Amino acid sequence: MGLIFSLALVILLVVYLMKGIYIVKQAEAVIVERLGKFDRMLYPGLNYIIPFIENTRGITWKITHKSLDGSTYSYVKEIDRIDLRETVYDFPRQNVITKDNVTISINALIYFQIVEPKSAVYEITNLSDAIEKLTQTSLRNLVGKMDLDESLVSRDHINKELRMVLDDATNKWGVKVNRVELQDIIPPKDIQASMEKQMKAERDRRATILEAEGLKTAAILKAEGEKEAAINMAEGEKQAAILRADGVAQARILEAEGEKEAIRKIIDALQGNGQPDKYLIAMKYLESLESITSGKDNKVVYMPYEATGILSSIDGIKQMLSKN
Repeated sequence: MGLIFSLALVILLVVYLMKGIYIVKQAEAVIVERLGKFDRMLYPGLNYIIPFIENTRGITWKITHKSLDGSTYSYVKEIDRIDLRETVYDFPRQNVITKDNVTISINALIYFQIVEPKSAVYEITNLSDAIEKLTQTSLRNLVGKMDLDESLVSRDHINKELRMVLDDATNKWGVKVNRVELQDIIPPKDIQASMEKQMKAERDRRATILEAEGLKTAAILKAEGEKEAAINMAEGEKQAAILRADGVAQARILEAEGEKEAIRKIIDALQGNGQPDKYLIAMKYLESLESITSGKDNKVVYMPYEATGILSSIDGIKQMLSKN
């Protein structure tokens, strides 16, 4: 009997010692109470507690799982190990009313971390549920101050304001809120249809404006091109006219010079043999007669007035030439 009692005592002692050994993993913390009062906190590594006198204090935590069909379900569990890592909490979608009385559906994510395990256990009953409710109410207050258009384009502003509100409110719970993200904001279907029509009308308006601006630019460029072409053409015609006028002038000058030289030679040839002025008049008169009678339909040949004087001049020229 003594041997059995000793063996039982050894077994009880081993069980007692084994029950007091507590291994805490990295990034975890455990609250230890002695006779119902907070005593200390266990950190990663091998720890020992006094069985029956000391025990661990648990924390209520909401655990979410995803089933095989893609749906999610949550349940509440009492755990004695507090996870000190950053936690991502996906809040269920909720309806929020904007300033202009439009009900929109918002899905939010919050990233938080327990930095003081003692406060997370003793300052709040259900930490995860409290954070969820606080986030929902704060989100309603923020979105309620905005109209629909402002809420759709102010995600960064909402995220920033919501993070500041939650971080300040959860500070006494030993929680640090790092980020808040709005996954999506979904307005009602009729509002979505109206927004799509508005967007389509806006795109059509922009396309019409761009097309009109393109036609305007093309017309301006065409007019400028025609203007430049007309200017260049006029400048070319001007230069051509100047050159033609210069050519005509030069030709007339050369012709006059030639005629002058011919007259001079005739005068030189007639010096002492007649009257050069009568000779020149007679020659010009004969040229005029030739032009008068050179027409195609001229049928009448007539002798102008004072023809005898001209003939005498011609006879004088003949005699002069015969003498030479």
